[in-house]
Amino acid sequence: MRILYRTTLIVISLVFLIPLSARSEIRAGSFEVSPFAGYNFFESRQNLEDSFVFGGRFGYNFTKNFGAEIAGEYIRSGVDDKAEPWTKEGQFTSPIDNVDIILYHLDLLYHFMPEEKFNPFIVAGYGFANYDPEKINDHDMAFVSFGLGAKYWLSDNFALRLDLRDNMVFDETIHNLEATVGIVFAFGGKKKPAPTPTPVARYEPKPAPKAEAPIIILASEPVVEEKVAAVISEPKTKAPVVILAFEDVHFDFDKSTLTKDAQAILKKSIRRLKDNPKAKVRIAGYTSASGTKEYNQELSERRAKAVYDYLTSEGLIPAERLTRIGYGQTRPAMYEPIPENVYSKAAKANMRVLFEVIEQ
Repeated sequence: MRILYRTTLIVISLVFLIPLSARSEIRAGSFEVSPFAGYNFFESRQNLEDSFVFGGRFGYNFTKNFGAEIAGEYIRSGVDDKAEPWTKEGQFTSPIDNVDIILYHLDLLYHFMPEEKFNPFIVAGYGFANYDPEKINDHDMAFVSFGLGAKYWLSDNFALRLDLRDNMVFDETIHNLEATVGIVFAFGGKKKPAPTPTPVARYEPKPAPKAEAPIIILASEPVVEEKVAAVISEPKTKAPVVILAFEDVHFDFDKSTLTKDAQAILKKSIRRLKDNPKAKVRIAGYTSASGTKEYNQELSERRAKAVYDYLTSEGLIPAERLTRIGYGQTRPAMYEPIPENVYSKAAKANMRVLFEVIEQ
């Protein structure tokens, strides 16, 4: 049974000593108070019964790794071998029943992972054991203690602790195994300073220059040629932006082909711009909200290209003065509450191509 107890405690200790990743809780200059309880296994030569042990420790950490502590322990045991003396009736009449043992010792500790929340350590110390009654031993017996353990911090000042030790009686080389669990209260010490946050350069974006409002002229308006010519010829400090908005009839649903009416309007609207060699034109295509974004993007680009091809093939504007872009279903002229209704007023308004005539 004693061998089973020892094997079980060793296995539990090894499992508990598996490293865990967390923040350090060992502080240089800190004090620790640790009450504990456990079980002590006496070597058979000492002729004492295995029994529970209770005690407390008071420690000081010189550095994150090294610490020292004083400890006191109490064990209520008894004589293990009760073979004699015997009465005539065969009853045991040993004059010794209970044995009280008090241990006091000074230990040194080394913490392997002071930067972790889980702190395994080794411990070694020297002390004395006092036995009562004195018939067991008439003087305090010196012993050397060595072992291993671990602290697991649940907060900055509170931890669980496990110790597994061999308290070897120095004079007779008797090994007594002790396993204890306890709690740790820590206070004082130098806390690890919080890392200084890296200053982040604040980027103050410069306000974008206020764009000049574009001048919008519907291609279907009366005397559209005169209106475009008048805007282009006006003296301005900045180049004017003239947008010729073609009506929705210029493109049918899901089509990128210019109608004859659209071609006629294009010829009339652009003819005057040929007289101004500094004007450059950006052709922007749009669609209604019906369909996927990907398809509408492609359709808007095809509509812009249709206008571009017409202007260049007819010789209305040189190709180097033209650019084109497709906006798909974004930037609608009107909001479409029901995109499936492709013949609504809003949908027709969004099936369009705009000219941005930029004077440079």
